[in-house]
Amino acid sequence: MNAKRSFILSGLLLLISSCEEKMDLALNKAAARVVIDAQLSDAGSVQRIRLSRSVGFDDPINTSGIKGATVSVKDNENRNYSFQYEKDGNYIHRNFKPLAGRTYTLHVDVQKQQYSATCQMPAYVAVESTNISEKNLAGENYFFAALTFKDPAKISNYYIYTLSTNGGPFRFARAESDQFNDGLKVTHYITDQEKDLSRGDTITVRRYCVDQKTYQYWNEYQSNNLSNAAPSNPKSNISNNALGYFSVAAAKEYQLQIGQ
Repeated sequence: MNAKRSFILSGLLLLISSCEEKMDLALNKAAARVVIDAQLSDAGSVQRIRLSRSVGFDDPINTSGIKGATVSVKDNENRNYSFQYEKDGNYIHRNFKPLAGRTYTLHVDVQKQQYSATCQMPAYVAVESTNISEKNLAGENYFFAALTFKDPAKISNYYIYTLSTNGGPFRFARAESDQFNDGLKVTHYITDQEKDLSRGDTITVRRYCVDQKTYQYWNEYQSNNLSNAAPSNPKSNISNNALGYFSVAAAKEYQLQIGQ
């Protein structure tokens, strides 16, 4: 996305969606570290955790994966799920669908180095309606997927959105919280942060209800990308100086088409 478009879209989202606090990020140029990409959800029963090495968050995600690690997830009812290595650093469990309200703990052993993280899975906040919204900004039209819902009152809620266009890969689109709209009817506006959406496009929005630490990770990432600051590593919720994050989320997908 060019600088002008990024500025315009970020400004719009701040006006028509929730406000976000600006984070001061510390640039991390440390030696190679373990990266753990662990986004689990109830969208299906196949779960994936990827292990790799990197020197910073903005290094290519498709770096050589780590083989020979031990990866497992345990819940607060003493159920243990062992993940098996398949390829390219991916460890898979093919019969594991997490449940809202349970607490899950990740354990990773890489060459006798131990990494762990804990996440309580939130309940899903139902969406009441979806539609395509077209906004004219500085003389140019932009399309957004609009998801409207009632935010539960007196409960802190956090949302992550990824988006796929015309069957392409899912990419991070937006992190939102209810800090300024707790208990209200809310509309989140989601667009592709890398390219313009066009008439005729079919888009799939994947919506995750996440815990606070996962939200903070992706909010730092989006705040950093929308600024002119040098890239830095979002704060991980995983121990032992690992990069990446561990999240267990309630999730659903919504498919919309932009009319001709």
